[in-house]
Amino acid sequence: MRRLVTPALLLFVAPLTLPASDAPIPLRPVHTFSIVARDPATGELGVAVQSHAFSVGSGVSWAEAGVGAVATQSFIDPSYGPLGLDLMRAGRSAPDSLKSLIAGDEGRDVRQVAMIDASGRVSAYTGAKCIPSAGNHVGDNYSVQANLMDNDGIWPAMAKAFESAKGDLAERMLQALEAAQAAGGDIRGMQSAAILVVKGASSGKPWNDRIFDLRVEDSPQPLAELRRLVNFQRANNLANDGDRYLEKKDYAAGLKAYAAAEALLPDFAEMAFWHGVALANTGKVDDSLPVFAKAYRLYPKFRELPPRLAKAGLLPDDPKVIARIVAAK
Repeated sequence: MRRLVTPALLLFVAPLTLPASDAPIPLRPVHTFSIVARDPATGELGVAVQSHAFSVGSGVSWAEAGVGAVATQSFIDPSYGPLGLDLMRAGRSAPDSLKSLIAGDEGRDVRQVAMIDASGRVSAYTGAKCIPSAGNHVGDNYSVQANLMDNDGIWPAMAKAFESAKGDLAERMLQALEAAQAAGGDIRGMQSAAILVVKGASSGKPWNDRIFDLRVEDSPQPLAELRRLVNFQRANNLANDGDRYLEKKDYAAGLKAYAAAEALLPDFAEMAFWHGVALANTGKVDDSLPVFAKAYRLYPKFRELPPRLAKAGLLPDDPKVIARIVAAK
């Protein structure tokens, strides 16, 4: 099927070779601020970005477990993402990979790209014709970069925030983005944001290697929404850990993970309900009752589910136990 290129698609599909110098420069580039980083303790790799451009994460952010991460922006060429990862997967360092791609790009003067590999080697490039304020800062296991900013204090503020932040890689990158916005951010304002974090080593199953893969496509407050989604993802990651522990019959670890997940989302009925299920399935029916009751208060329709789960083998097939769970108040 033939696919037409609309003006909106030009936002992400600037050609690798720009027109001759006397031709007009493509409009509506992806101006943004971003960070690529690696956590030396876990090996996790990530990209986080915000921009006044629709769906910025779909073009800017690229990462692969055990390989590296790439942010490609300004007059964006999305091919820097997959090509950069291909080169790093083949054993090239991030600086070497970026240098090779820049050398072959006649549009290099309007590109801004950063890459980091699984060993923490990092490099960034800001083309001479990126729209001011534009620049980058490469630090230990990270790079921050920005263009069309309100002022030239944006990327230094990101670097300072990332270096001083505590927590996991996602949290530290979020703080870098928040510092950028607090310092002035994109001169045009805010629209979208994204975060992508992958594990330090590949499992051979890419869908299992993404710790965070979240995008806010269009919002008046994309960073606040991105932080909310990261919190949801943390809770779901903990619940998934709980499932894995329970499968291995490590009940103490499983229930601890579920309790932590529920604590992150205290007003979310779904998480409370499945915490109750985990408690009941490990013989802690009495402990499960107040948790089920909380879920029912938050969303009464959950009270209809325990008999269905019992029939599916997901709760004890004991009418008396199910009756107690359904009646929990």
